[in-house]
Amino acid sequence: MYIGRIVAFGMTKENKVCAMYRVSSRSFPNRQAVENNGKIAIVPRAGAESDLAKNPYISYNCLRIAGEWAIATNGSQTDPITEKIAMGMPVRDAIALGLLAMDYEKDSLDTPRVVAVAGRVSKVGFLGIVRKDALLVREFALEPGVARYISTYEKNVPCDNNVDRNFDAACQDCAAHYVVNGGVFADFEQPVTSAAAMDNGDGFSLATVIC
Repeated sequence: MYIGRIVAFGMTKENKVCAMYRVSSRSFPNRQAVENNGKIAIVPRAGAESDLAKNPYISYNCLRIAGEWAIATNGSQTDPITEKIAMGMPVRDAIALGLLAMDYEKDSLDTPRVVAVAGRVSKVGFLGIVRKDALLVREFALEPGVARYISTYEKNVPCDNNVDRNFDAACQDCAAHYVVNGGVFADFEQPVTSAAAMDNGDGFSLATVIC
């Protein structure tokens, strides 16, 4: 099944909190996740820079940290949502305001914007989406061995059905791989690259995978 871009959060069986992002793409597969100064960006791979002229939405910061929170998204909404959380705005409100202000992407597919936020201290996570027909944000309690996700297509509602109840990852690299080929994520097609932030006890450690 092809479900497009995926954002997720989870708690390992050892109670480590993480946030994950995966690019799945049919139209622009020549992309990679790159870590830079405590954040992760999606950029074209070498030789594919001209893709930006075809679609300006394909490059953006996809994962950032604000205090206890790891924020993963599929677009430029990452920055304003992160900044509002860092300023002290409640996470639900920061997600809703950021998504409402940016709205869905004005490309040929009206691509939704999706967000996952995970709190390593508060042990809660949020999923949000703005589609052409809806703006939805929901809070979930984090549970050991459980990952929750939302995607741009098909699995595009923050609900109890979009869940992996056998989630486990020993490190941030394992989490970045898991969202590509672990558990329920292995059933989703066209993986391109992924990113993850994992609780390290003092903050978050970051990792990327190129498929």
